[in-house]
Amino acid sequence: MKDEHSTPDGIRVTSAFPPRETAVGGYLEPIRAGGAVLWREAPGGGREVVLVRRPDRGDWTLPKGKLKGGEHIITGSVREVAEETGVTPVLGRRLPPQRYLKDGWPKQVEWWAATPADPRAELDRRPDDEIDLVEWVPLEEARTRITYDHDVRVLDNFRAGPARTFPVVLVRHMSAGDKRGWSGNDLLRPLDEQGRADALALPRLLSPYGRPDAVSSAAARCTESLLPYTVECDAPMYTERALTVRPTGRSYDIGEARAAFAALLDRCEPVVVCTHGELVPHLMAEALERLGAPVTQQLGLRKGSLWVLHVSADGGALAGAERHTVRP
Repeated sequence: MKDEHSTPDGIRVTSAFPPRETAVGGYLEPIRAGGAVLWREAPGGGREVVLVRRPDRGDWTLPKGKLKGGEHIITGSVREVAEETGVTPVLGRRLPPQRYLKDGWPKQVEWWAATPADPRAELDRRPDDEIDLVEWVPLEEARTRITYDHDVRVLDNFRAGPARTFPVVLVRHMSAGDKRGWSGNDLLRPLDEQGRADALALPRLLSPYGRPDAVSSAAARCTESLLPYTVECDAPMYTERALTVRPTGRSYDIGEARAAFAALLDRCEPVVVCTHGELVPHLMAEALERLGAPVTQQLGLRKGSLWVLHVSADGGALAGAERHTVRP
């Protein structure tokens, strides 16, 4: 959301943040934070969301907090929500970020819809100096109880789209070095040192989306990319020939790859797919076209990056798309 305002000498300027007295027409690195609209179906009907109260300010807000140095936005947001509510969230669709000033300095908060990992979990967080009350509140009541307009906008964004979604995650395999330096069959080319480190970090990014099943190209660099995730998160994995770029002859068939990915979409279940850079744009185009969404020009991924598509559980429309790198 951009705001337009005038400088003292009448020049019109725009900003991603509200007007401020410093760095007009310039840039201030924003404070980064993340949070979630943690929701559930209410026992008596309708929906409830979690609100927290901060005793030092006497305000009611949605669970969120600042990232630690070098922390990934996904893991930081999940950590903050869990710390403030005592409930581990499963991330749903990405919501628009909120940008505002905090003591004159710009702050940007990234938001997700989320549900409790354990639907039976109780809000039993012990009060402390940071949070003294954590409550499930009916959605409409939450709009009136929340202290800040920017939090109300987050709730309105949540209400505007589907609550129930499932993730389809598309991963380009981690770094496997230069294939010109590999003398064996390219299907067996392994991850390099950086690729193995990134593969070990991948579970922290995938598990917040509910630990979906895994489908991989049969190439070693793809299966190795998902191996730590499948072991750490106890997620089954199988390989798909159509998603495999082979070293000789006709290396891949775009039509077969798109058909295989379409079949995974048609299952309407959470899934993570690891494949090659050559196929990523084609698979993304297949997904966006099938979901009735516009097709962006920037569909590709670098090694060690992923797309997360959030698909409405009712109707199968695209409810959100986000792109991440394993290393923040």
